[in-house]
Amino acid sequence: MNRKRLIRYGLFSGLFFLAVGGAATIYTRMQAISPSRQTPGTETSLDRDAVDKRGQPPEEHVAQLYFSDKDKPFLVAEERMLTPSDDPVVYGKTIVKALISGPQTDLATTLPRSTGLRGLFVTEPGIAYIDLTGNVMEEHPGGSETELMAVYSIVNSLVLNIPRIRAVKILIDGRESMTLAGHIDLRSAFKANLLLIR
Repeated sequence: MNRKRLIRYGLFSGLFFLAVGGAATIYTRMQAISPSRQTPGTETSLDRDAVDKRGQPPEEHVAQLYFSDKDKPFLVAEERMLTPSDDPVVYGKTIVKALISGPQTDLATTLPRSTGLRGLFVTEPGIAYIDLTGNVMEEHPGGSETELMAVYSIVNSLVLNIPRIRAVKILIDGRESMTLAGHIDLRSAFKANLLLIR
């Protein structure tokens, strides 16, 4: 083997071993930092915190639900711990179902307990359309004051607890109804009425 070939062979061998050594070093380092190769139980504290937070139940906060005063034609706020939601539809349904279930104090119920919530949606301008079953009409006790309390129990509870809701339109069995019990016109959306609150 002449001198030129010997030099070329030496250079080629050196480059080959250098490349192999570099590749082995890179592979070893990648294996060391690969998450799939970590030993179970060695996650970082950040990973454990994320798991803990996802596993926690949502926090509740105080909502003001409006029920009737038994002796006077006014609405009174009852504080209730409810699970909030950034979605006004989800939170609105929670509030309406709580109203239907009735007060937990000595206040008077405003909606028949047999009332069903068929649906609720909120438009971009902030009008909440709430669709109740016909039981709300069929089992209503009657009287203009009682009807007024029923309507504004819903309206005030939604508008004053959910900033994105500005007014409430009440539907019965998926349709617009003239009244709930013969006195309050339901064909328009209602804004909150603070004068009825005591």
